[in-house]
Amino acid sequence: MADGPFLFASDLHGRESRYQTLFSLLRAERPQAVFLGGDLLPAGAPDFSAGFLLPALSRLRREMGGEYPRVFLILGNDDPRREEAVLIRHEKEGLWQYVHNRRVAWGPYAVYGYACVPPTPFLLKDWERYDVSRFVDPGCVAPEDGRFSSEVAGEEKGFPTIQEDLEALAGADPLQGAIFLFHSPPYQTRLDRAALDGRQVDGAPMDVHVGSIAIRRFIEDRQPLITLHGHVHESTRLTGSWQERIGKTFCFSAAHDGPELAVIGFDPQNPGRATRRLL
Repeated sequence: MADGPFLFASDLHGRESRYQTLFSLLRAERPQAVFLGGDLLPAGAPDFSAGFLLPALSRLRREMGGEYPRVFLILGNDDPRREEAVLIRHEKEGLWQYVHNRRVAWGPYAVYGYACVPPTPFLLKDWERYDVSRFVDPGCVAPEDGRFSSEVAGEEKGFPTIQEDLEALAGADPLQGAIFLFHSPPYQTRLDRAALDGRQVDGAPMDVHVGSIAIRRFIEDRQPLITLHGHVHESTRLTGSWQERIGKTFCFSAAHDGPELAVIGFDPQNPGRATRRLL
């Protein structure tokens, strides 16, 4: 692998200006790898993957040649799952690697991806799962009561929990060299704080922490090297922090509620020196 940082961005929501900022950064800094943590597509605009990402990254690879980075990506709860087939179909062209529910060995590291989040108030449920049980927070909609952009696969019709998915994904793998690309942050951390203060549903207060209990427990129990998160745009503004340490695991969020692109730069050999930039 070439010299250079690892970069992480999330929640670009199809904003071409943010993508162009990211592409300019890749040309300038020549990172080894780029991680894209979901909510990559614009709302209500089909064919973004094939119509924008594919030609844009093809041009970038032609410009960068052998210095084109390894690109790992997942989708997020705002992204329609019908786009998944496009991302998988074009993997063979080497522009990106789609890693939802997959493990990819890469040099001394293993990259795992997982896109699903606990139930939200939103109706698109392509990437939502029950967390550790069939409990749904006040104000949120159960997965089976929402809508789907594509047919639910047979093995998913029982709506397995995030906890069950992660157990199956990681198995008994050693995770001391693992980088997990999540969309959801872990529960009750500085990365999952939402602007829900004082809000109630039918007299029940809404939880201001909206991350995943299962992801939090998984990190505590299995201690991967690094976990990457997005989803809760305002978390850094509310808590003043884009990172969390859970045991030996370094957790970073690239979610941001401003107009800029938030980019995390990190070195797996020294994750304590990670940086965040707004560009």
